[in-house]
Amino acid sequence: MVSYKELGLVNSREIFKKAVSGGYAIPAFNFNNMEQMQAIIQACVETKSPVILQVSKGARNYANQTLLRYMAQGAVEYSKELGYAIPIVLHLDHGDSFELCKSCVELGFSSVMIDGSSLPYEENVALTKKVVDYAHQYDVTVEGELGVLAGIEDDVHAEQHTYTRPEDVEDFVKKTGVDSLAISIGTSHGAYKFKPGQVPNIRLDILHEIEKRIPGFPIVLHGSSSVPQDIVAEINKYGGKIKDSAGIPEDQLREASKSAVCKINIDSDGRLAMTAAIRKVFVEQPEVFDPRKYLGPAREKLKELYMHKVKCVLGSENKA
Repeated sequence: MVSYKELGLVNSREIFKKAVSGGYAIPAFNFNNMEQMQAIIQACVETKSPVILQVSKGARNYANQTLLRYMAQGAVEYSKELGYAIPIVLHLDHGDSFELCKSCVELGFSSVMIDGSSLPYEENVALTKKVVDYAHQYDVTVEGELGVLAGIEDDVHAEQHTYTRPEDVEDFVKKTGVDSLAISIGTSHGAYKFKPGQVPNIRLDILHEIEKRIPGFPIVLHGSSSVPQDIVAEINKYGGKIKDSAGIPEDQLREASKSAVCKINIDSDGRLAMTAAIRKVFVEQPEVFDPRKYLGPAREKLKELYMHKVKCVLGSENKA
């Protein structure tokens, strides 16, 4: 058993409290390798933003759970080396079982998500409470989910939205004891959320009704990548085939972050940014075979994207 405190990490409780009262959201960025982690920490240190490092079940399988934990520990020290020690949370994204959440708690994660949203309501309540009861013994915070997001992200698949029912949230929070709640109000996983020209619309009316029922309670938005069209165009320019893809408008996300939404998950935008940079190098410099020569530019483009998100979308700059 490794305590997250030994690794220099924090849980989400205090940073969420500050975000809710301050009218901003904490960036929750997924990472699978060293370059992604470096870009996240560099961006958040330079903007003085707290950050949630997210690890999916797929990332654990890809990169190895032990290596990811030590990378997160290294991220804490890295932020100090860069000159500013920011609060860092290590979070399990879309945990699908009690056993997976338990394993992450034991490995030093400071926060876990149990996603029982596809289960019948009472089963979701029971599973979420079981995870909460275990995690809280070690002061690890827990995120639950009500409602289903459409789209595809790693092992999470859904054909269509099921919006969160505001009338369920108070009962769910009370029965489970969760520390934050992911809701479905029109965001979706992946790069193909909408078609270009289609006007996406986050259901802020549902969000506001939820806020009335659980005032001040930390709300989470998944599937909040904006799929920047300039990055998509760059990928396609250099041989990619990312067609008919569009995401959530950044102005809508900024509006949501001014409310009780205190954690916004962004993954696909980072994947697109890295892919664009790597494709550019491969086309313009086909002689390159040193991974540093294409992963370095990918890291820089990712850092640039994340700094933009912190400053212009989430409002978490200078909040660390």
